[in-house]
Amino acid sequence: MRFAKVVFWVAGIWGLLVITPLYFMFDLIGKQDPPAITHPGFYYGFVGLGLAWQIAFLVIAQDPVKYRLMMIPSMAEKFSYAAAIVVLVMHGRTNTRDLVFAGTDGLLGVLFVAAWVRAGRV
Repeated sequence: MRFAKVVFWVAGIWGLLVITPLYFMFDLIGKQDPPAITHPGFYYGFVGLGLAWQIAFLVIAQDPVKYRLMMIPSMAEKFSYAAAIVVLVMHGRTNTRDLVFAGTDGLLGVLFVAAWVRAGRV
């Protein structure tokens, strides 16, 4: 159970550190990686949704056995983002620098699978 706690604590804290600054980078992103964002509702909705999941990871970390079923949508959150970025890069629709975040989410997704398996053995 300790493994799952550590994995979800790391994921939650990492996500809070990476996602929170996005609230203040709306215009900067459009300048550094054009074109400008044209749908701020989608952008801020994504940021809020992302932050909500980081809080969910911190909740799961409190009692991984109790919240084991929540690990399944947690895996979907990680793998869907990683896969989307890979496909977008392959089609030239986003910057290859985004693969760093896709790789991080993919790795966390794999660790979530391991945590799910280990939490089931308790």
